[in-house]
Amino acid sequence: MFTIIILFLVILSVLVFVHELGHFLVARKSGMRVDEFGFGFPPRFIGFSKDPETGKWKIVGAKTDTLPRTIYSLNWIPLGGFVRIKGEDGQGREEKDSFASKSGWTRIAVLSAGVMMNFLLAWCIFSVVFMLGAPQAVDNDADVVGETSVQIGNVVPGTPAETMGLRPGDAIKGIHIQDNKWLETKKISDVQEYIQENKGKEIKFLIERGENQISLSGVPREEYPQEQGSLGIELVRTSVVSYVWYEAIWKGLTMTVSLIGIIFLAFVGLLKTLLFTGSAPADIAGPVGIAFYTKQVADLGLVYILQFAGILSVNLGIINILPIPALDGGRIVFVVIEMIKGSPVSQRVEQIIHSIGFVLLLLLMVVVTFFDFIRFDIFGKLF
Repeated sequence: MFTIIILFLVILSVLVFVHELGHFLVARKSGMRVDEFGFGFPPRFIGFSKDPETGKWKIVGAKTDTLPRTIYSLNWIPLGGFVRIKGEDGQGREEKDSFASKSGWTRIAVLSAGVMMNFLLAWCIFSVVFMLGAPQAVDNDADVVGETSVQIGNVVPGTPAETMGLRPGDAIKGIHIQDNKWLETKKISDVQEYIQENKGKEIKFLIERGENQISLSGVPREEYPQEQGSLGIELVRTSVVSYVWYEAIWKGLTMTVSLIGIIFLAFVGLLKTLLFTGSAPADIAGPVGIAFYTKQVADLGLVYILQFAGILSVNLGIINILPIPALDGGRIVFVVIEMIKGSPVSQRVEQIIHSIGFVLLLLLMVVVTFFDFIRFDIFGKLF
């Protein structure tokens, strides 16, 4: 469990750090002064700053707030990073190295740079995945060169499949016939026919999960919703396909662009549901849910961990670009309003709106985390 927590923190920290790195690089390139660029969140453990006169690096104490040069800090809370840009609070409009003094388009570039870095990171990750070799869906009846697997694409909650302990990504390598005899599965129809012939009876699967093979048993339902099936799983036939580097880069790009569209539409649907019904879909996950899924993908191997990190990176980018107060997208909205009306929005009004947005986001996170505890039975496991 400790290893999974470390892996979860590493993935989250890299994604947030890369996001903040985007803000930092574009701000510096645009002539803005960056007061601090930190790895992790305060309190500060130690900081470093380069003296422009001597060119030497000096240690900065934990209580030092601002220097005439950038402080690069390591902080105690290992959850990503942050960047403090001069004038991002709207002050210093007369000073040329201030965020507030720059043109609207320059500020939009800085605010959106974190999102673009998350998308770029996802592109890099998916490109590596395609070079290493990733499972891809193939036609059930197609003749494929190389080994194929029947994998579980989805497990419906509350079904016999969930009771069995089946997970998305599991490969069904065999079905139990009698005694210690197993029949190798090569096509989806092999598994489907086995389930249909044994409704109401115990069945056993030989499951490959990462580098481990386990046996799981359960009883398919005789009566069930038509869209769920007797066991409650979606199956896909896969084959591991790898690409040369230039093809992998192109595949990584198309994968990233496709995911951006899919996840953006999903978030728009989520926001509509929240605004018009006041409820959130049951499958939305918070930090606890993401940690739970991290454990599942960790059991499947490196390629799945990388794919998961790439998907999370796209999610983080899209969340931040949405026009929600306190997020990058919400701040961009105020810059656009200023460009249209020709004068800045009242800093007091903007700060109040961002504060309300931040509080609402925290409340949403608390609610989602609470339901994560219920869905994954964290209370039962703790007590």
